[in-house]
Amino acid sequence: MMRKTRCRAFLLFALGLFSTFITGCGTLENGRGWGQDALYPVNGKRVSKALYNAATDWGTLIPAGGAVLSSLGNTDERVNSWATGHTPIFGSMDSASRTANYLLGILQAEVVVTALATPSGEDSQEWISSKAKGLSVELGAELVTAGVTEGLKNISDRERPSGGDNSFPSGHSSAAFTNVALANRNLEYIHMSSELRTGLEIGNWLLASATAWARVEANAHWLSDVFAGAAIGYFFGAFLHDGFMGLPEDKPAQVKVVPMRGGAMLALSFPF
Repeated sequence: MMRKTRCRAFLLFALGLFSTFITGCGTLENGRGWGQDALYPVNGKRVSKALYNAATDWGTLIPAGGAVLSSLGNTDERVNSWATGHTPIFGSMDSASRTANYLLGILQAEVVVTALATPSGEDSQEWISSKAKGLSVELGAELVTAGVTEGLKNISDRERPSGGDNSFPSGHSSAAFTNVALANRNLEYIHMSSELRTGLEIGNWLLASATAWARVEANAHWLSDVFAGAAIGYFFGAFLHDGFMGLPEDKPAQVKVVPMRGGAMLALSFPF
């Protein structure tokens, strides 16, 4: 009964989001459709820039730093002991485990819905072709993230707090933050108010963060596992989307961390 209720809630969410956004017609500001220029031709300069930007994006660096800090001393053990002993957000380890799957499903559905809602032209054949190419890039980002995550699990063979293996990094976290990178980028190309877009973007970050934390409360991962998964997922989502979608590069103001000799500089960039 509970599973049916969750499925209905998930479908209602997806349909509500779809009805809110699904405009999908028209074109981008450059006159092209979303996904129309994806995959080919590959622009080496764009790919290099996307790689650098993804590596220095705060969405990658903050969780990467969190993974390093939480692995020091006995931080992982202390956080795990407190989280599983109190389960402050989800109430129980079983509830946390189920909720992580549910929240991840919502984020995955949103990537598809927002991709369909982006403007990809008026012609039906062009629309289908553009969506297919754009969605193939986003699916590729999901698959690459999953492959890298699985490879690192096998290499590290870290024991889970519950006693299993392949704990590092968290697959739920990497998948969730790949979806954040993709869905929030899709939102940039959908016509809506800036207030609504910002609210949805923040909501996606909260969903992904809740997914990651749920894996700690479920006793499935250490805190450093979910931080590392978040960094990996966001990096590959941002890099592959920006490098291979072929979309206009003008974006809202962004916070960047720029490496410098002896440290780094926090920079705020504006398109003009």
